[in-house]
Amino acid sequence: MVPALSSYIPKLPYSNLEWSVIQKKVAPFLWLMVISTILVLFVMDSSTRFRISVAVKHSAGLKQGSSLPANDTDTATSPDLSSGDIAEVCDTSQGKWVEEPRGSIYTNTTCPTLPDIKNCGKYGKDQSYVYWRWQPEGCDIPRFEPETFLGMVKGKKMAIIGDSLARDHVESLLCLLSQAEIPSITFRDALDKCVTWNFPEHNFTLMVLWTEYIVETIPRIENGTVASYDIHLDKASRNWTEKLPGVDYAVLSGGNWFFRAVNLYDGGKLIGCINCGEENLTRYEVTYAIRRVLRTGLHFISTCKECEGLTTFLRTYTPSHFQNGSWFDGGYCNRTSPLDESQIRLTDVAWEIRNIQREEIARVRENHREGKVKFGVLDITKAIMMRADGHPEGHWTKKAEGRPNDCLHWCLPGPVDMWSDVLLATLMKNSLS
Repeated sequence: MVPALSSYIPKLPYSNLEWSVIQKKVAPFLWLMVISTILVLFVMDSSTRFRISVAVKHSAGLKQGSSLPANDTDTATSPDLSSGDIAEVCDTSQGKWVEEPRGSIYTNTTCPTLPDIKNCGKYGKDQSYVYWRWQPEGCDIPRFEPETFLGMVKGKKMAIIGDSLARDHVESLLCLLSQAEIPSITFRDALDKCVTWNFPEHNFTLMVLWTEYIVETIPRIENGTVASYDIHLDKASRNWTEKLPGVDYAVLSGGNWFFRAVNLYDGGKLIGCINCGEENLTRYEVTYAIRRVLRTGLHFISTCKECEGLTTFLRTYTPSHFQNGSWFDGGYCNRTSPLDESQIRLTDVAWEIRNIQREEIARVRENHREGKVKFGVLDITKAIMMRADGHPEGHWTKKAEGRPNDCLHWCLPGPVDMWSDVLLATLMKNSLS
């Protein structure tokens, strides 16, 4: 039988009445000490379970434009992704945009690699869109720290694969990383579709590889212009597959080109089309073609014999924000702050595409559990659906008659920088887990 708490209180030479009063006064304090001790031991035991949060908060606390101390940079290592698939930081599809008074770690005047066409501030756009950050419900995403990123990919090669939005991503990442080291271009093809940058101090190579549809594509030319595209659903495009061996990290994306006129081929035979005017062809939905080409691309990666050790991240779909039209019929996007969740529709095709992408990643993971390549997801669709304020609109070059508004691509700095925030946080999580 456990002795009463009062038995541990030494009996001093007081009268019975005095002793009773002392017991009543002291006992509650002793109970409080016992409970406090238990709580302290619980927190100490649990601390290791929150090491990601600690690393995240440390990174988030760094001052704008600062670098890690030399000893921290020297100990940064590449993530150990040798076992299991790539865990997400948390459900980044759930959250909200919150004010960030510090803005980005770079500005439109401090990025040496910033393309003029993305310099919205130069062409008169109010830059209030810079002062927001994405806050997921389930975790903190650290403020991007270029030295941390470069330390983690030291000696590695990364390829960002996709259309012009993949180019947006790589240009954003270049601006972020250039605050620690300015890269040099080591290769550029004649059409500026495939470009390679090198960060010599970190022996890091960054590539952008162009592909509109992920699969083999042939444009149909009529009267000197492209009328439609023939895409082969079962043949991954050599534009990127031939360059994949030797790559350590790949970021794959796509989807926007499927809203054009497309002719679908399977096994070398024309099976139907999207947005076409031919009456004798089967009409297919955009979502069908996206699922098919993504499955083809992921299958190629999962069975690539020369791609051992490759980690592939699928960046989910990023929609445009045109209102009352599109590129050449007066569409615009003049919002000045992020939308909230009540202003977006999760019944929209953009969300359906995002769901298809997640399903196909889950499928390839299930079918290749013992494979030598790994797969992860950068789920940014919902966050980006809320950022109609971050596009160039008319602020992407000097004013000219007939110039269309751009409500698809992104200003730099801007919401697109969040894609690299999620990428870094995912690398950090998997390096510490």
